[in-house]
Amino acid sequence: MKPLSDIPFSVLDLSPIRVGGTAAESFRNTLDLARHVERLGYHRYWVAEHHSLPGIASAATSVVIGHVAGGTSRIRVGSGGIMLPNHAPLVIAEQFGTLESLFPGRIDLGLGRAPGGDMPAARALRRTLHSSGDTFPQDLQELMAYFRKGGPGNGVHAVPGEGLDVPIWLLGSSDFSARLAAELGLPFAFASHFAPDYLHEALALYRRYFEPSEQLAEPHVMVAANVFAADTDAEGRRLFTSAQQQFLNLIRRTPSLLPAPVESMDRVWLPHERVHVERMTRCSAVGSRETVKRWLEQFAEETGANEMILAGQIYDHTARLHSFEIASELHGSDTSVAKSV
Repeated sequence: MKPLSDIPFSVLDLSPIRVGGTAAESFRNTLDLARHVERLGYHRYWVAEHHSLPGIASAATSVVIGHVAGGTSRIRVGSGGIMLPNHAPLVIAEQFGTLESLFPGRIDLGLGRAPGGDMPAARALRRTLHSSGDTFPQDLQELMAYFRKGGPGNGVHAVPGEGLDVPIWLLGSSDFSARLAAELGLPFAFASHFAPDYLHEALALYRRYFEPSEQLAEPHVMVAANVFAADTDAEGRRLFTSAQQQFLNLIRRTPSLLPAPVESMDRVWLPHERVHVERMTRCSAVGSRETVKRWLEQFAEETGANEMILAGQIYDHTARLHSFEIASELHGSDTSVAKSV
């Protein structure tokens, strides 16, 4: 079994807006967390694009990346991810070309094909739905062409962007992006922190069909997990109830701010809702140091991951800092020790 110390740890931050809080507070906490995990040796800090969700502040993802990169010095900063169907590829090339020019060698571009919200939000973003998940492969090729020297050859140039080395990742929760990442020789990140059903199938397909590319010689997989680490199992489970309530509100179609934790979920959800939430969040390490370490080691062995990216929708900011600190301690060494793309 590969030791955890050989697997770089990174952070996925949704910039949660908690009950009683504001987006401004969320962005302060995001930067504080980024600085904290940079000191702890985490490798990447990614933020995600979501829209029309009251509890997530990172909708303007490129702006938040600039905020984090400008307030840190070493850690790689990127998107987990940009939902490409919401944007013209040229716009993303220019945005990430700008970020790479401002923070050279530190920017990652993770791309997804989901809308990052509901269909009304997608229509508001795109004005039409001519661009969709179905056009994702073509949009991706266009975006990649803007980063090549000389551009795509159509007379349009991404300035800045053209000729810059911005690593592109494909993100997914099914086999679609796994197959596309394999075909193009790109690194692949699986969203197992909220959609774990096809995790092992997608990783197997990616590894089986991978074709080497200029960016990557061998398959490179990052898997996502929720981590709610605390000094005791009971406290870890209590912290986890904030995320459980937020997922419950999503399946009830009543998205919410991040709720305060409760002592028990028994009176909050119905039995069939519990099954649904627990299925969505089963890739979660919850509890004391020992419990979380055992879970992470098993998850690493099951997936053969090259990297692991950790999310933690924790209501109390101090507890959130402590959770990522515990995960770093469990890692046992500098979390960026292993070579990664």
